[in-house]
Amino acid sequence: MTTTTPPVTLDDVRDAAARLKGVAHRTPVLRSRTLDALVGAEVFLKCENFQRVGAFKFRGAYNAASRLTPEQLARGVAAYSSGNHAQAVALAARELGTTAVIVMPEDAPPSKRAATYGYGAEIVTYDRYTGDRVAIAEALAAERGLTVIPPYEHPHIIAGQGTAALELLEEAGELDAVLAPVGGGGLIAGTSTVAKGLHPGIRVIGVEPEAGDDTKRSLEAGRRVSIPVPHTIADGQALPTPGELTFSVNRRLVDEIALVSDDEIRDAMRFAFERLKIVVEPSGATPLAALLTGRTGTLPRRVGVIISGGNVDADRFAELCGNGG
Repeated sequence: MTTTTPPVTLDDVRDAAARLKGVAHRTPVLRSRTLDALVGAEVFLKCENFQRVGAFKFRGAYNAASRLTPEQLARGVAAYSSGNHAQAVALAARELGTTAVIVMPEDAPPSKRAATYGYGAEIVTYDRYTGDRVAIAEALAAERGLTVIPPYEHPHIIAGQGTAALELLEEAGELDAVLAPVGGGGLIAGTSTVAKGLHPGIRVIGVEPEAGDDTKRSLEAGRRVSIPVPHTIADGQALPTPGELTFSVNRRLVDEIALVSDDEIRDAMRFAFERLKIVVEPSGATPLAALLTGRTGTLPRRVGVIISGGNVDADRFAELCGNGG
């Protein structure tokens, strides 16, 4: 009988955690009696909106970039992202004394573009509905001798993202279920690797916007399915196809994908602001939206939630939460 070695293991995540110690923030786990009462469970919110660059992406970016050779670092790195991975790679590059070129869509949130530039990166823009960001980044890398750090399709990225769940379970103890947003699949792949590795009986639930349900469709089909580029306020989850590597993990370990509407995401952002006193970006609010709307059905007793980020500027936040977006 042949066995397939998983691309990322619990030990890989633990190794990433050691590498990130003292570099990434150990973000807080928040509790809310109001939230518990509303959903009928004990909820533990892992708040990656307090992470460096305002999102979990710094974990994977630094874990990957810090493993490059001195020669690779001397030449610089490249990445492609709608915002959070862009900022993460830019900051990781600055921390490691190298340079970064980031391919970003023209309609990326202005605050994310400004932050990426502020960390010292060069930005190259493209049209997300007609351009191929991977091809653009790889062409730049080939021309300039750069190393591409992808947003999710790499074992070191997945392992780095998994450290958020590792910290959550260390602090909260054994959980019955854990929810996380799903874009390219790196966060949920790292989360499921940790969760199932520590507690095999735990239920792992990913959450996508209704317009961007490529992972849900792919898991139901048993293969990667592509959809048109989604139009959703959850820009970090506006992807047409799951990653190949991440899907290989998620099809084994993720139990369920829940879907939420843009209006439900807005309501969750508003709830987080008014009742939890935290700012959450649309993509980061999707698992909270799933909880508040009951999209996951009857919840078990103890539930963990990865709040993936808080990168939304004041005007956009007011537009989304105050005037209906």
